[in-house]
Amino acid sequence: TRIPIEKKESVRWLENLKQSTQLLDHPGRCIHIGDRESDIYELFCAAQETGTHFLIRTCVDRLAGDGDHTIADEMDEVAVKGLHRIEVRDSNGDSDQAVLEIRYRKIRVLPPIGKQKRYPALTLTVIHAEERGTPKNRKKIDWKLITDLPVGSRTDAIEKLEWYALRWKIEVFHKILKSGCKAEESKLRTAQRLTNLISLFCILTWRVFWMTMLNRSVPDAPPTLALTATEIGVLDRLVNDKPKGSQKTLSHYLIKIARLGGYSPAPAIRRPAIPSCGAGCHASPTSRWAPWSEENLWVIESSGRLPDLAALRDLTGVIPIGLHRHGRKCRLNLAGFQTDGRQPQLDKSGQPF
Repeated sequence: TRIPIEKKESVRWLENLKQSTQLLDHPGRCIHIGDRESDIYELFCAAQETGTHFLIRTCVDRLAGDGDHTIADEMDEVAVKGLHRIEVRDSNGDSDQAVLEIRYRKIRVLPPIGKQKRYPALTLTVIHAEERGTPKNRKKIDWKLITDLPVGSRTDAIEKLEWYALRWKIEVFHKILKSGCKAEESKLRTAQRLTNLISLFCILTWRVFWMTMLNRSVPDAPPTLALTATEIGVLDRLVNDKPKGSQKTLSHYLIKIARLGGYSPAPAIRRPAIPSCGAGCHASPTSRWAPWSEENLWVIESSGRLPDLAALRDLTGVIPIGLHRHGRKCRLNLAGFQTDGRQPQLDKSGQPF
């Protein structure tokens, strides 16, 4: 369109590119990977001006060459340069294989017609990866990437495909942040408080995500690889179960964390959902429920059975002072150290909640 990028919401992609490159202080080593929402010509030009690089999944069939044809027209003339076999999962979670036909070409790409006086033409590399045949129970893989990085061989093209595949991990990160930590349900009223809360949640989200990836790669690793001795002790007291073998593994303790978030280790479920792990870690001091005059209030939310209260008291030194149920969910209030002197709110039974 002819609307300047500065007046569009998509300008945030350019701002993020410039800010992240400035923070890392080495633009030549930065590669900005984005999905189709970031397929913006102005972003390509901003990356060139900043001296950084990009790898974007494209959805726009732009003018190419001298302007008498498009990128798709040129890519239709490119022969298959090689095949690449990958492991995927279908909609049922079952393992499957896909064979991708890889094509790539360096193309002179033109800016949109209404902006050709403002932005120059760029020489970029387009990579197409299309799956052979029609798979069952899942969508056919058809990726179209555009980059300013050099691609001179099948190996280079596969490397760029693998880099783009890593982009999905940021989606998983935000899923933990939203569904596990429930960041969007916060009732905080000031930007500073919300910033502090999200900063804390980001650390928690990263750790849950990291432990989940560790469990998938080395499920039999010792729990000390990701947890401290204190954390292992707390989990043993909160979730009192017995492992099948004599050796307790990282996978065993990840399931403990997930159970605190409502996960049920049924035989049909292969591994706990990541949001459950995030919910299991969601235990924090809060000012929404008023503490006793000399004690700070802690809240533990759980969708499953409540932990052993006596064990929790002996291990952490906190004292349960009330229980609030909402459907199948339970909220357990625990007393700790004093932070303010407000009196507790009481429900109809006279118990604090």
